[in-house]
Parts: sequence; C-alpha cells; structure tokens
Amino acid sequence: MEAGTLLRLVVPLSPTRRRFVSRQRSVRASLSPRGGYEGPRPKREWVADWVSKNDDFVRSLPIYAGGASLLAVLLNRTVSGIAPVADASSSQSRADLLTLGLAVTNILNGLVWLSIRPKSISVVNPNGVECQRIYHNLPDSVTSELLWAWESLSDVTCCRSLVVIYDGICILQIGFANISDSNGGEPMVVDADKLMKGSLYNGVQKSGSQSYLANLALYPGKSELPFLPSNTQAVILQPLGDKGIAIVGGDTIRGFTSSDQAWITLIGEKLDATLAKVVYRTPLTVQE
Repeated sequence: MEAGTLLRLVVPLSPTRRRFVSRQRSVRASLSPRGGYEGPRPKREWVADWVSKNDDFVRSLPIYAGGASLLAVLLNRTVSGIAPVADASSSQSRADLLTLGLAVTNILNGLVWLSIRPKSISVVNPNGVECQRIYHNLPDSVTSELLWAWESLSDVTCCRSLVVIYDGICILQIGFANISDSNGGEPMVVDADKLMKGSLYNGVQKSGSQSYLANLALYPGKSELPFLPSNTQAVILQPLGDKGIAIVGGDTIRGFTSSDQAWITLIGEKLDATLAKVVYRTPLTVQE
C-alpha cells in the first residue's frame, strides 16, 4: 500500500468543521415614551436603609422584646392559676424561669446597645496657617515633582500638610503648618536635626516601612511633630530610602485608606529616586 493511500485512510482530507456560536448576553435598556428609564436598576438594601434611618429604635428593640416577654410570663403565671412560688418539679416553673432569664438578657443587651455608640468621625479644619517652603538649591524638574506629589495627595486624600526631609535638610514644607509664637504668627519652621534624633524618625528608618498613626492624639510621639497643626488627626510617616522621610498630615481620623497608603508608598519611592540623583550629583548643603 502506498504512503499517500495510508495517509488518506488515517486522516480525512476534508475534516468536518465545527461551528462555534458565541452567545453574548445583552442588556436591553431604553427610554419609555414618557422619558423614563426602562432597564436594570441598582438594587437597594431596604433593610440596611431602614436600620440606618431608625438607629435609636433598633437599638431599643431588645429592651421592648425583653420587657414584653417578662410581662407575658408574669401574666401567664397569674392567669393560669399556678402557684406564684417556683416549683422545681413543675415543668411550667422551669419554662418560666428560662423565659425570665432570656427576657432579662434581652433587656441588658438593649441597654448595652444604647450605651455603646460608634463615635462619629468628621473632617476638621487645621489650626494653622498655609505655607509653601521649598529648598532653593533644587533643579526645576525636582521642584515640579515635589509640587506634583503635593497636588496629587491633597486632591485625592485627606492630606493637608506635607513635609519632606532628605539628607538632613527640609526639602519641602507645604500645606497647613502650626503657628510660630516667636516669629510673629509665621508658619513654624521644621527643625530637621531635632526630628531626626526623635523616636519616630529612627523607628521608621529602622523598620524601612511606612508607619501610619491613624489617630495622632493617642500617640505620645506627636510632640516630635510640633510643626504640624495642633489638631492634625492622622499622620503617615513614609521613609524615603535611608536618607529621608515624608510626613503626611491628614484632617480626618483614620482618613487614609489602604489605597491611599499604597499610593503614598509609591510616591515616596519616586521622590527617593529623584532626590537621590540630585544628592549624588550635587550634595545638598544648608547655607548660613
């Protein structure tokens, strides 16, 4: 048998082709003659909306339920003609005692719900003055990048103050700053040397990772940041390599989300790469 004949027997010359028909789901939406929208509408959480609008009533529900259960047990005990003294051998007495315990538990639970309420978090206005101080011995491209970082953070996050310290020098102080009592109401100057000797700076440099002080009022280290407004709510300490730090002050407790923290980390890495080139070429020096 020839090779060509064997090949034709094994593999068909014109194999049957399968047609694959893709079925796409289509969502039809149109406008009715009256101008109304006809199509899928977003689902509403009716229960969640009702609970949020009637918070006080919902928190009091266990008290109402427990009180009603307690009255029902006492009324049933009175009407049924059972002796008021509990009898351990009576199934009715044991059921009444169990119901009384559940009723009291509901009442106590309702009292706890009314006494413990989540603290409302609101945006505060920084107690300070606006300032914009940029180190003079920087190329225009670096200055533009610093301003870009400030605009990016202040536009999309709760950032209201930004301080950048690199190579022992305050490169940038922008946004709101605390008022200096000894300088006629001017913005307080950042003491880079004093800050770098503090525990906050050393802790961030030692860990090499971002530090988030979600509620600055609870941290004793806030005394190391006197240049920030006195009512700064949250602070992010972002290391810039091993030579600097970026201090981001916010106006809301726990106002920086996880996305904001990741974004600040990326900005810190970019600023570190840019400033490292400047320091390598022309070391920064403080002019007296």
